[in-house]
Amino acid sequence: MKVAIVVDSTSYLPANVLKKYNIFTIPLNVIIDGDIYKEDEIENSWYYQQMTQADELPTTSQPSIGDYIVLLESLHGEGYTDVISFHLSQHISGTYASAIAAGQSVEGINLHAVDSGISCAPLGFLALYAAQNLEEKSLEDIITDVEAMKEKNHTNAYFLVDDLTNLQKGGRLSNAQAIIGGLLKIKPVLEFIDGKIVAIEKIRTQKKALAKVKEKIDLEFQKHQGEKITACVVHGNDLEYGQRVLEEMRETYPDVNFVLQEFGPVIGTHLGQSSLAIGYTNYEIDVSDF
Repeated sequence: MKVAIVVDSTSYLPANVLKKYNIFTIPLNVIIDGDIYKEDEIENSWYYQQMTQADELPTTSQPSIGDYIVLLESLHGEGYTDVISFHLSQHISGTYASAIAAGQSVEGINLHAVDSGISCAPLGFLALYAAQNLEEKSLEDIITDVEAMKEKNHTNAYFLVDDLTNLQKGGRLSNAQAIIGGLLKIKPVLEFIDGKIVAIEKIRTQKKALAKVKEKIDLEFQKHQGEKITACVVHGNDLEYGQRVLEEMRETYPDVNFVLQEFGPVIGTHLGQSSLAIGYTNYEIDVSDF
């Protein structure tokens, strides 16, 4: 048995980490004025500029089944017998469904798809855990672990956005109608609940919204005192903001391993610029190469 780890491009794992742990990726797409780009082939800074200048909000799309079949056939040709494939929540993207369909179309390789119920760094943490334990654990044990790991009491994240315009336009906000009246006047706090993006707090200023996110993360960390927590700060094309929050969190929680990420084109399309997320897992992973 030879097992490959695949994760979709919205994990935003650094290239050196993907290479070190032999993690394969399947890219999602962004569409700007009819032109399709794979998100792992364009620079974030270029994309955010294009998004700002575009007359209409760019759209996003899942990998085609054909692209996934090509990847699986390539892995089969390299001798892999099994693939554990990690994807962003199926409630906001059809990527997981594409993976399932592709797995049914390629003979000689067994696809084990995992709907993470989330995206970005927490999604990447799942794939990284699997890759780092391939030599120590059986395929069955890894799948059991990651299915438990993705539950909210082990892996979670809170997001804040400058406004809800992009999420509402893209149809990714589950309770949009409940708060649409204040769409441009609030700084909402978001959470994945049952795989769906839900606004859980309506706050008037970014400073107060960030304080609320920190408060919620603090409550999560308190539940896992004494455990080896790995956490992330993810920013939307605002490195200075992301670094500032990262340093604040590291100072407050010196025993937590924090990494800094940026929302890539697909997730950035829906959250918009100046968005931020703080997430974590209490499963032990090595992020020293971030």
